[in-house]
Amino acid sequence: MSKLLITWHGHSCFTVSADDYRIVFDPYAPGSVPGLSPLALTADQVLCSHEHHDHGFTGAVSLREPRAADSPFDILKIDTFHDDNGGAKRGPNRIHILQTDGLRIAHMGDLGCIPDSRQMEQLKNLDAVLIPVGGYYTIDADCAWDLVARLSPRIVIPMHYRSDIFGFAEIERLEEYTKRCNNLVTYDTDTIEITKDTKAQTAILKYCG
Repeated sequence: MSKLLITWHGHSCFTVSADDYRIVFDPYAPGSVPGLSPLALTADQVLCSHEHHDHGFTGAVSLREPRAADSPFDILKIDTFHDDNGGAKRGPNRIHILQTDGLRIAHMGDLGCIPDSRQMEQLKNLDAVLIPVGGYYTIDADCAWDLVARLSPRIVIPMHYRSDIFGFAEIERLEEYTKRCNNLVTYDTDTIEITKDTKAQTAILKYCG
């Protein structure tokens, strides 16, 4: 059975792996996100939604040479904006969709706007979406909730929020999003395994620093 492993490293940084091939999304620089430990990751590929220091610090990732395996992923890139003013305030943002063996997931990056109708079509039929919910720099909990309702992904993994121990003071707490959820699953680990049989849920992964 095909499966994906998704590991959360805090903020918007994840490792997604399949068939021993690892992709790291949005690694952050040391000290760039209050409360988070510096990253020291190993992967075969790094994908960044934009170049801000809390999302584009590729120096945190050592690339395996040679790669452990050929990439099993097809990657679709969707160019959006980091704000709701066409990028005038914070610049561009890139959504990445990974597809492998019938599984599709999207990392939304620092999405700050609602995708247009063509992009919304590209984002349908997702097995999982990694989506910011904290607001201020990105879409907020209300907007994320509306977007999830329109896209209907099977699994939702919130990111880019504040807790008691980490996160920017100006962004919202996770609870602003999860208070709406009736399918919440809280994990005592930082990793979730996704297959075609994984039940629909809003998955809260543990920051293990």
